[in-house]
Amino acid sequence: MPKYKLIYFDIKGRAEPIRMGFALAGQEFEDVRIKKEQWPELKPKMPHQALPVLEIEGGVVLSQSFAIGRYIANEFGFAGKTNLEKAQADMFCDALNDLTPKLTELFHASDEKKAEVRKELFEKLLPAAFTNMERLFSKNKDGTGFLVGDGITWADIMFYNFADGMEQIEPDVLKNFPKLQGLLERVRNNPKIKEYIKNRK
Repeated sequence: MPKYKLIYFDIKGRAEPIRMGFALAGQEFEDVRIKKEQWPELKPKMPHQALPVLEIEGGVVLSQSFAIGRYIANEFGFAGKTNLEKAQADMFCDALNDLTPKLTELFHASDEKKAEVRKELFEKLLPAAFTNMERLFSKNKDGTGFLVGDGITWADIMFYNFADGMEQIEPDVLKNFPKLQGLLERVRNNPKIKEYIKNRK
C-alpha cells in the first residue's frame, strides 16, 4: 500500500472531505498543514499553484480536490459499485461544487455586501439546490439510506462536509429537508467518521 501525504492549509476547506475519506478507509496518511506565510514560497512548486495536493509514494503528485477525492474513493471502494453509481455520485458532488463561487463571495464580501450575498445564498440558492437533491435522493430507497446505492460513497462525504459547514452559519438550513437531515446524521454517526470528527484538529 503506497504512502500518502496530503498538503493543505490548517483549516477544513477543500481538504476535509479527503481527510475524512482516508478516515473512512482506515488508511493512515501524513496530514501536512501549512501556514499562510509558507504559501508564497510553496505555490510555484505545486502542479496547478493551488492546494490541496496529494503526494503518493513513488513520485506521483495529484492536485485538484475533486480529482484527489475521487481517486481516494476509487482506491478504497466508496466511489460507487458500478460505473452508473459512480456517475450518480459525481452528479451530487458536482451539484454541490456549483455553489462554491457564491460561498467564496460570501466569505470575502465586504460588510456592506455580506447581508445581500447571504440572503441570496440561504433564501434562494441553497433551498433550490437542496430541493433538487432531496428529490433525487428520494428515488434511492425513499431517502432512507445514502445518496447512491446501498452504502456510503464519496457523495455522502461531500454532502456532509458541505451541509455541516452551512449549519455552522445557519443551524436550520436543513429544516425543510428531513431526508437530507437524516443523511447528515447517518454520515456523522458512521463509526470511523465519528471517531475522526471526535479527534480531528
